[in-house]
Amino acid sequence: MKKHLVVALAYDRLCTFEFGCTVELFALERPELGVDWYDFAVCAVEEGPIRAAGGITVQAPYRPELLALADTIIIPGWRDADELPPPPLLAWIRAAHARGARLCSICSGVFVLAAAGVLDGQRATTHWRYAERLAQRHPRIEVQPDHLYVDNGQVITAAGSAAGLDMLLHLVRRDHGARIGNQVAQRLVVAPHREGGQAQFLPRPMAQGEQGRLSKLMDWLRSHPAQQHTVASMAERAAMSPRTLQRQFQQATGLGPVEWLIRERVAIVKEMLEEPDVPLAQIAERAGFGSEESLRHHFRRLAATTPGAYRKRFVLT
Repeated sequence: MKKHLVVALAYDRLCTFEFGCTVELFALERPELGVDWYDFAVCAVEEGPIRAAGGITVQAPYRPELLALADTIIIPGWRDADELPPPPLLAWIRAAHARGARLCSICSGVFVLAAAGVLDGQRATTHWRYAERLAQRHPRIEVQPDHLYVDNGQVITAAGSAAGLDMLLHLVRRDHGARIGNQVAQRLVVAPHREGGQAQFLPRPMAQGEQGRLSKLMDWLRSHPAQQHTVASMAERAAMSPRTLQRQFQQATGLGPVEWLIRERVAIVKEMLEEPDVPLAQIAERAGFGSEESLRHHFRRLAATTPGAYRKRFVLT
């Protein structure tokens, strides 16, 4: 079975940070993970020189013909949201979509996918500065302006800069499971998992003391998932009122504390399901769901599959 080929697009005025995140995730060999890692290539979609932000010049070794072989294509940020991408690029994107390739954009890269028509009728996100422009220019797209990333299955879009890294780690988890995704995140020294629905930015900056208390509470909850937690008990531990806790969670994550905790528990379940001999009842207890029925309900709701199907796909052998 051939390796999964990830191709990053390169063009003049390339967004260096988003491009660098893509290279860091997929270009490095990772033999220590024990999985069949990706093949990676950079494809120039126009004639050079390809100038990148920061005065860097990129020399891409491959031409657009390689896109016909790509399993995943990543658009690391289009150079100008008001500039229509070249027609040949849009044709290559449409052809890749038609044959089932996975298409991903970071930040303003969504305008390439939108111009190609592959997002019509679907949800998408971009950097909050571009969200209104995207919605006005492409009314057939359901723009999610607050999301870190939106996964439609074949087409995945991410918000600006660091949210692209969240999306790329999400792809690794999709392909190789929660355990491998967490290991890669550890090597990058970043949070192992941020849900795509979390907010891009805080509507009102939290005071330093509030932010510190909330961060400590989140770390504690991750370390004690099996305990029963209520809004009242979480607020007491964070030395906040329940109302303040609700507001701070919503501002920091886009979720209420209970829903955030459920999603953290599902992430724990995913990793435990990759161990073949741990019974589901034990997983439910250790993750804090209490019963298999509760685990199955929330897992299907958030992972769009069953625990059994997930284990069959990612179980360690």
